[in-house]
Amino acid sequence: MQAPNSAADLKDSKIQRQTMVDCQIRTFEVTDQLVIDQFLAVPRERFLPDDVRGLAYSDIGLTISTGSDKKRYLLPPLILARLIQGGRVGPGDRILDVASGSGYSAAILAGLGSSVLALEADSTLRHDLKMRLGAFGLDRVRTIDGPLQDGAESDGPFDVILVNGAIETGLDALFGQLAEGGRLLTIQRFPNDPTGRAAKAMRFEKSGGQVSGRILFDASAPLLEAFKKEAAFQF
Repeated sequence: MQAPNSAADLKDSKIQRQTMVDCQIRTFEVTDQLVIDQFLAVPRERFLPDDVRGLAYSDIGLTISTGSDKKRYLLPPLILARLIQGGRVGPGDRILDVASGSGYSAAILAGLGSSVLALEADSTLRHDLKMRLGAFGLDRVRTIDGPLQDGAESDGPFDVILVNGAIETGLDALFGQLAEGGRLLTIQRFPNDPTGRAAKAMRFEKSGGQVSGRILFDASAPLLEAFKKEAAFQF
């Protein structure tokens, strides 16, 4: 984990972020200037392992952890930006960042809401996450470890919950941790899709104690094992 170590590195990083925003994020119907400003401000390479740092500003998803049941991926910038835009994150919002991985999404969200709780599934991932966020000087982000599908009930309710990856099922506990008017953002796979790959970016919102979902756009992302539907028994 290394920061840019020269004026040239810093300048190059800034240029690459501008290109990412202009050529990927803006062209994908992201128009919220506060969201755009965050993607311009946060150096994505600071939140990547050495082996994929050279791809920091590509438009593809990146593998950032390969543990057997703790695989983590960084969503493509355009997907993450439009998903966050769909959540209408405001300055007073308390945010839960689920499967925070390397902390990039938490760093983006920290500039939009009042506080961010970054949840990871084991202490090893959490340690790396905490180190990266600490090196970036983010005091609005706190990290915890625990089962992703369980959320962080004792720290809720939350105005925004972001799940970093695709899900099939298992959102009930997270729905219960939404404040009234709260929004949960994720990418949902549907059981009637024969390919198992097509999915929709979703915003779930709580109103009157009930949660309803709205499709934001077509998207795809690797499935988070914690939210995988068990295969049905077939005769």
